[in-house]
Amino acid sequence: QQQSLTDWGVFFRSHCRTHLPSSKNCGVQENLQEKYREMHSVQEKSGHDLGALKRRAMGKKSRVKTQKSGGGATATVSIKEIMNLITELLQKCSNPSTAPGKEWEEYVQIRGLVEKIRKKQKGLSVVFDGNREDHFDELLQWAADCGASTEAFEITYFPEEGYGLKATKDIKAEELFLWIPRKMLMTVESAKNSVLGPVYTQDRILQAMGNITLAFHLLCERLNPNSFWLPYIKTLPMEYHTPLYFDEEEVYYLQSTQAIHDVFSQYKNTARQYAYFYKLIQTHPNASKLPLKESFTFDDYRWAVSSVMTRQNQIPTEDGSRVTLALIPLWDMCNHTNGLITTGYNLEDDRCECVALQDYKAEDQIYIFYGTRSNAEFVIHNGFFFNNNSHDRVKIKLGVSKSDRLYAMKAEVLARAGIPTSSVFALHCSEPPISAQLLAFLRVFCMTEDELKEHLVEEHAIDKIFTVGNSDFPVSWDNEIKLWTFLETRAALLLKTYKTTTEDDKSLLEKPELSYHTKMAIQLRTAEKEILEKAVQSATTKREHFTELQGKEAPLPKYEESSIAMLENTVTDSKIPMMLRNLNSDDEGEQDLNLTEALEEAIVGGGGIMNGESTFPNDTDPKSHENPKKENNAKEAGDAKKTISGNNEHTHTVEIEEQS
Repeated sequence: QQQSLTDWGVFFRSHCRTHLPSSKNCGVQENLQEKYREMHSVQEKSGHDLGALKRRAMGKKSRVKTQKSGGGATATVSIKEIMNLITELLQKCSNPSTAPGKEWEEYVQIRGLVEKIRKKQKGLSVVFDGNREDHFDELLQWAADCGASTEAFEITYFPEEGYGLKATKDIKAEELFLWIPRKMLMTVESAKNSVLGPVYTQDRILQAMGNITLAFHLLCERLNPNSFWLPYIKTLPMEYHTPLYFDEEEVYYLQSTQAIHDVFSQYKNTARQYAYFYKLIQTHPNASKLPLKESFTFDDYRWAVSSVMTRQNQIPTEDGSRVTLALIPLWDMCNHTNGLITTGYNLEDDRCECVALQDYKAEDQIYIFYGTRSNAEFVIHNGFFFNNNSHDRVKIKLGVSKSDRLYAMKAEVLARAGIPTSSVFALHCSEPPISAQLLAFLRVFCMTEDELKEHLVEEHAIDKIFTVGNSDFPVSWDNEIKLWTFLETRAALLLKTYKTTTEDDKSLLEKPELSYHTKMAIQLRTAEKEILEKAVQSATTKREHFTELQGKEAPLPKYEESSIAMLENTVTDSKIPMMLRNLNSDDEGEQDLNLTEALEEAIVGGGGIMNGESTFPNDTDPKSHENPKKENNAKEAGDAKKTISGNNEHTHTVEIEEQS
């Protein structure tokens, strides 16, 4: 599975110091400074803000490397100053870990260095003149010339989602309406065969991380006036809404959310990558012919990273033996809605194919389903919040403490059920809020010694293991009461880590001056709290129900061998207890809890526990940041990762988990 753009620290730290020349041996060529001196910026338009930038489009490439959004003339750039800042940034971002409670401080320090570099580089980024929409016709014509389908839709701006595809005729559900041939795709393989190839063959990080390779492929092709992909590149957004583009005060609104740690990591790793590759481009012999040699700014890299992060997908290689990363022009204009994956790759015709998710009338917007992603994932990697996300969830990290007297027995029962002793589970927005795997874990977590023995050595131990995650067959009334009490307590503790209430956030969202990013952050933390509140309510109801049954001395439901067929054939997740599926791993360590500790924390009213991670250390009242600049609320269309899958008889199905 591909490594993430935002999760490559271990690999980076193990290679960069031996692979990268030191700053004193960089040998930057004298003509590079002369190039910088020749470059200048254009005066910034009065009142220019992020909302206006969002609507700006990329058009014809400027022959002079200028930044249209830059303000004032650019002073002469000192290469030594830039390189010193780059070295400092690389060192700051290469710290293997951050002390608990220091994440925000480190983020501010890294951001400060990045802003110094951006200020030095003002006016040096290559952008396109004109409007993005001016080149949609060129994109469609290029796609048609390449053999793609373009007859059933057109590219249109929608008030809520931004640009997307609009049906020009009636389309039936499951009707094939869009296909994109391989030659249109920008892939890791096409990058290897491009001007980037010589550097790729020498750099272990590019070889290990296809998504970074794809980002540099995109940057190099953007600078090539004769690029085959220019009709596609000119229609990409100029800026994105990933947290890499958030202002510092907008990031404040993510405090206490589950996204904040990933936001810190995303920014830190992107800055580290930029510093590493800036030095590499200036010093590596094989980089001398790269168009990036003349100018490679942080803004350039942030744009490329976000373009890939919001659009990358896995497709099979030409021989079908493995998968590779790709950008899929035109298809990536589709916006997201709830549903099923309807895109796949046809190896016989060597093309991506997409069938309609539902019936569409002419003039309807055509949607696709990006995958079962939480809103935290959408915000971090896609740059939007999706209302009514039927797959929204909150992570909860749980583990059996090794100091537990019954640890060995609990570990064995969990192993037989295919569940680890420590993992990241999820509380879902739907009812029931827990999966069969989490139910099984909690039951084992709360078992007495006698109950554990029943699942290990007694006559029907195998049957009991089989039903440990089935909601129809409780272990005991006491066990059910304990597990729902624990879940109620844990969800309540998580709610206490937030600095505002749901009602506070809903009031904030009514303020018209909120920027798009601020609104998105508040929506995310509100959704997380609502999920936790529902979990508390559901657990309370369950606890009271089983307490009543225990008081009535009601008999436990009896497991019958004939039930096996029903359990094996059911598609209801709550009745499938076996084998862990798609539980998100977390490499930041385990949180081992026992029931007594959790209940004691609840009695004390303790905060500070955030799914096994330290909470966001912030004493800043978000109300002091209620006037960030206003922004247009429509997101750029297609600014999201999509998932490739399908069920055509000639289709290679590749269902993608989170890649960025």
